[in-house]
Amino acid sequence: MATEQDHRIQQTVQKERKRLLQFIRKRVDNVADAEDILQDVLFQFTQYLRVGTQVESITGWLFAVTRNKITDWFRKKKETNFSAGQMVNGEGEDTLYLSDILADVSAQADAPLFRKIISEAIMEAVDELPEEQRFVFLQHEVEGRSFKELSEATGVSVNTLLSRKRYAVLYLRERLFELYKELSSN
Repeated sequence: MATEQDHRIQQTVQKERKRLLQFIRKRVDNVADAEDILQDVLFQFTQYLRVGTQVESITGWLFAVTRNKITDWFRKKKETNFSAGQMVNGEGEDTLYLSDILADVSAQADAPLFRKIISEAIMEAVDELPEEQRFVFLQHEVEGRSFKELSEATGVSVNTLLSRKRYAVLYLRERLFELYKELSSN
């Protein structure tokens, strides 16, 4: 049993390590800090599997934990520019950055709380998407898969995939705008 677990852990680490590190490096400039975050994620993954917990989507779980570890890292570093460069839209049209939808949180003492609220709202909004839209959005944005690759894997045309992603982006924009209105009114 332990050998099978070790093999599963080793396969997952080999498969996901590079993508996770790229995901972290887009948000954390310092290579050493990015490596530290990755090691924390992989350690938590190992511990999680060793206690016998079943994970439905290992990749989704790893990226969720990675996002949380990055958030924790920013809290510890007390840096305020967490949202710079994080696109919500991904389509290139009217690119919306998280920093654009929030007031200047760097001037507020509760900036980490705002980051947590934003992160949770994004995850909640993504979870509210219809399954087909959520799948395309996550595969393209989080997994980094191309529409052509997704089309070949699913048998769905590229245009249909683009349309699904567009609807997902429009919904997320609207949903995040609601969050912006709520946060800016306080």
